[in-house]
Amino acid sequence: MKKNIVFVPNIKLGDGRNDSYQYSVDSWRHFCEKNGHELLVWEDLLMPVEYMKITWQRYYLFDFLEENNIQYNQILMVDADTIVHPDCPNFFDETDGKYCGVMNDGCYEWVTRSIRDFGRELFDGKKLRPHQYINGGFQIVNESHRWFFDEMKDYYNSDPTTIRRAIEKVQAGTDQTILNYKLRMHGVDVKILPPCYNLQDLWRKNLIVLDSEHQFWMEDTLHFLDAGWVYHYNAIPPNSGNRDQKYWIKRTYEELYG
Repeated sequence: MKKNIVFVPNIKLGDGRNDSYQYSVDSWRHFCEKNGHELLVWEDLLMPVEYMKITWQRYYLFDFLEENNIQYNQILMVDADTIVHPDCPNFFDETDGKYCGVMNDGCYEWVTRSIRDFGRELFDGKKLRPHQYINGGFQIVNESHRWFFDEMKDYYNSDPTTIRRAIEKVQAGTDQTILNYKLRMHGVDVKILPPCYNLQDLWRKNLIVLDSEHQFWMEDTLHFLDAGWVYHYNAIPPNSGNRDQKYWIKRTYEELYG
């Protein structure tokens, strides 16, 4: 029987970044058990990151499923720096069979700069509109989208040196902006899901307190728990309170799951 799959990349690179990601995996395991889905945790590199960063390697998703003889219906490909609320609705019921994502509604300066600079380096100066731009950390796909993942792989492998050079020069993302360009260029029918399913940039939204310097009028509570269902701990800056990504992932998990 085909199931919906939650696919979480959690590869240890020895830099300590994913020490807290087990909390994310455990929260997604709860979601899967509650809704009858299957959890797949990807832990092994397919190739050296010097050639292809992890964010690009995840587009081998369909190859991974085929090689392991895994049957599937729909697949959520979600970043490991997320926590899902135990009461999160079953968003697989909201896809209409389309390629789904959530708009990247965090730092618009970063988005517009990334669009402009990748457009200049790789896409002959073409531009996208920020309201058409999804965050790569929450994507729902199905078998009908395999061709597009093949396109992403082929695009990278056709000239990896140029793409790596552009990534290094732009300094605003690895695959995400290129993903958005390719989605538009190939006319993929993308359904934008509500922001509650990928609540990003919590600090910029004034939903978390980093330290006394940033506290202002806010109480030190997890305000974002009332603002969405899936919490994405990206773009949290260094701070004197040492409230980094690891802190917030662990604290949220303990608040929700004990």
